[in-house]
Amino acid sequence: MTTWDEAFADRYDEWAYLTADIPFYVGLARDADGPLVELAIGNGRVAIPVARATGRPVIGLDTSPSMLAQAGERAAEAGVTLELSQSDMRELALETPAALVYCPARALMHLPTWADRRRTFERVASALRPGGRFAWNVFAFDHQLATHLDGSRQDHPVPHTIHYAVGDNRVDLVVAAGDATSSLWWGTRNEWLGLIDVAGLELEALYGGFAGEPFTEDSREYVFVTRRPAH
Repeated sequence: MTTWDEAFADRYDEWAYLTADIPFYVGLARDADGPLVELAIGNGRVAIPVARATGRPVIGLDTSPSMLAQAGERAAEAGVTLELSQSDMRELALETPAALVYCPARALMHLPTWADRRRTFERVASALRPGGRFAWNVFAFDHQLATHLDGSRQDHPVPHTIHYAVGDNRVDLVVAAGDATSSLWWGTRNEWLGLIDVAGLELEALYGGFAGEPFTEDSREYVFVTRRPAH
């Protein structure tokens, strides 16, 4: 069984149809005075607009060779610089501390365990300069939606079937042919806040959407902005 991104890299644009997050991360990058880093950069969907808007390179990590190849090609076409690395976010290490590290498209949910996430958060915290930001978004588990979607076939954007393993906090997206699966592990708000705390970061904001909507009990997206303490 292969990972979703590697098996279907040529259809990533169909799957990653979200665009509302791009202005959000571009805004954070414009405010950042120093190196910019994207975890799970994919094909550069967010990083290329960030590099274009800031006029600065974006350091991009991903484990997928196919996605990195696409990112490099798209960056060249766009005339921007991406410093690409085939590496695991759990092993993040930078020569120069970053002003902003961000992880869009719910990519942190591909880390299956608390230990994986804790290591990632600790690596990010150590890679940030004092006052540097770490931002990401993930979905909030919706039991009603899970009940409705579990076992169902979806034709958009790529034919796939959805399976929920509630006891494991996991949702599997299985393509129609059954030869590739993408799994995501969700967390509660307190679990994400706990990761922020153990990594020594500070919560700056928690939004319910990319327009800065307040997070409420009805929100279905966590949009976090955190900082490494300035002192």
